[in-house]
Amino acid sequence: MNLHRILPLLAAVLLLGACAGKPVRATAPPAGASVAVEQHATAQGPAPAASVAEAPQANADTATASPAPEQATAAGTTAAAAPTDAEDDFAALYGGPTADTGTGNGAAPAYDPWEKYNRRMHRFNLAVDRGVARPLATAYVHVVPRVARTGVSNFFSNLRSPLTMVNQLLQGHADDAWDTLGRFLMNSTLGIGGLFDPASKAMVPRRSEDFGQTLGTWGWRQSRYVELPFFGPRTVRDVFGLAGDTPLSPLRRIEMDKLRLGLQGLQLVDTRVQLLSLDDIRDSAVDEYALTRDAWLQRRNYQIEKDLRRGHRGHENDEQTTIPVDAMPMPDWGR
Repeated sequence: MNLHRILPLLAAVLLLGACAGKPVRATAPPAGASVAVEQHATAQGPAPAASVAEAPQANADTATASPAPEQATAAGTTAAAAPTDAEDDFAALYGGPTADTGTGNGAAPAYDPWEKYNRRMHRFNLAVDRGVARPLATAYVHVVPRVARTGVSNFFSNLRSPLTMVNQLLQGHADDAWDTLGRFLMNSTLGIGGLFDPASKAMVPRRSEDFGQTLGTWGWRQSRYVELPFFGPRTVRDVFGLAGDTPLSPLRRIEMDKLRLGLQGLQLVDTRVQLLSLDDIRDSAVDEYALTRDAWLQRRNYQIEKDLRRGHRGHENDEQTTIPVDAMPMPDWGR
């Protein structure tokens, strides 16, 4: 072979190798841009070409190149990490993807096929509330001192403990039932019939369970929304739950009608007082029915999801914000 043909080829090969090994500094983004791109990739997976193109560049091929397989895999793994309990709780209350749904499309829409009937019933309940319940609750707050109102709330909360304990056992949460039993005994004795709450000072958690939640943990997850007269928001599942809770009501075991009706009326007023802080939001809502329905369903689903996950035991200091079955002056056919 002729040397004058080989030498130019060899020189060209050496020159290309030198160029390939030399770093191209003009295409590297500044430090701030690199951090921004890396954060974007961590949160949302591999960065799109448009994000990379925002950095200073001297080479179009570098700007449009796909990320390395190792980087893409790492970013995808970070983005697919399971949400924390706090994120799940926030999503359950306010909507958004959760670990339980896995849909990523936000909270499930309200199952309300009876909306026309429910809206009529809601208007009736709203009229009763604004004409009777809210004025009574407002007057109660103005007349009764705070310490007395706290004692009344403690009393009715303690009275729900046996019902909560039974439902915790039905859900298979024996440890929670043991806590509730200890809380009931402590408040009923040291707390003078439940008027005071020494159990909370002793760090015994306060939880509230009912048979509607129990049915939810047993598998009845989706249930159509229904609004009952006087009782307000419920689902069909929770209507059956009312029937399950009724035999466990201590108030309904009181045979003196005047005493029983007086306590039930006081419980209704106490329940309405706990909702006074929401009146401004409800009054200013564009669709007060939809706000009430969605908020109630989201909170109900949140309670059931907590019962199912149970990674951290129960919902601490959780209070019912719906009218309990034993507060309504209804005849007790089982007595």
